[in-house]
Amino acid sequence: MSKLIAITFDDAATAFDMKARLVSMQDDYLLQLDDIVVVTNEEGKPRLHQATDLTTLGAINGGWWGMFIGLIFLNPLLGMAVGAASGALGGRLADIGIDDRFMKDVGQTLKNGKAAVFVLVRDLTQDKVLDGIEAFRGKGNVFTTSLSQKDENALREALEAA
Repeated sequence: MSKLIAITFDDAATAFDMKARLVSMQDDYLLQLDDIVVVTNEEGKPRLHQATDLTTLGAINGGWWGMFIGLIFLNPLLGMAVGAASGALGGRLADIGIDDRFMKDVGQTLKNGKAAVFVLVRDLTQDKVLDGIEAFRGKGNVFTTSLSQKDENALREALEAA
């Protein structure tokens, strides 16, 4: 079962650094991420920086299928255009991973320039991950988690202790 973790930072650069570090640890098989999103608050508006751009992915996928269907009806360019447009619309409306509305609501509470990292973790090697985020000690605050109280306290100690 996946666990949700949300950590706030005083600046977006640190949040993006945390995201990069967690993705790097996933590449080293120390954790398995289902989703990771950085939320920034720019001039009072929350902005989601998703790991996967579903709109682009939908447009590409739709374009291929549209071209294929267009070949059947002898108009591949029109088919590709219609497929790309409908795929982009479908991707824009899709929501996988962490609920976008929840992240935007939290983003509204952030002050200008601040950011948050939302992580949906399926599995992790806790001691190695906590050691891996040592560089962020004193820079982040745990906003919310679905971890056990013991694991949440260990994360708070690793991040919030100065």
